[in-house]
Amino acid sequence: MTVSIDLFRNAEEVEEYAAGERIFEEGRPGDRMYGVKTGEVEIAVRGRPVETVGPGGIFGEMALIDSHPRSATALARTDCVVVPVNAKRFAFLVQQTPMFALQVMRIMAERLRRMDARIGSP
Repeated sequence: MTVSIDLFRNAEEVEEYAAGERIFEEGRPGDRMYGVKTGEVEIAVRGRPVETVGPGGIFGEMALIDSHPRSATALARTDCVVVPVNAKRFAFLVQQTPMFALQVMRIMAERLRRMDARIGSP
C-alpha cells in the first residue's frame, strides 16, 4: 500500500528539475520537504538507490521533523515538478489539516518497514 498526498496537486509555488538534476544532497542541511507534482524522484542513501517517489509522494520530510542533515540524496529521475514546503508551511499544514500529519506518518512508517525488510528480520 502506498500513501499518496493530493494536497499539493494544485499548488502554484513549484520548482522544476531536469532528469538527472540533484534536488538535495545527503549530509547537507535541509530546510524544506517536497511533494512531487509530476515526474519521479530517486532517493539514494550512500549512493545506493532506495526508493522512487512519484506524483503524490513526499520526500525530505525528516529534515523538517528532526532538524538533522539530510539522510539521503534526492535526484530527479525524470523531468519533474515538485512543491517545496518550508517549516512554517509544514507546521501550518499539520495544524490545519490533521489528515496531512497522519499521511506523513504513514509514509514514514512504510519507508521504515521497507528498510526493515531489506535488512532482514531475526
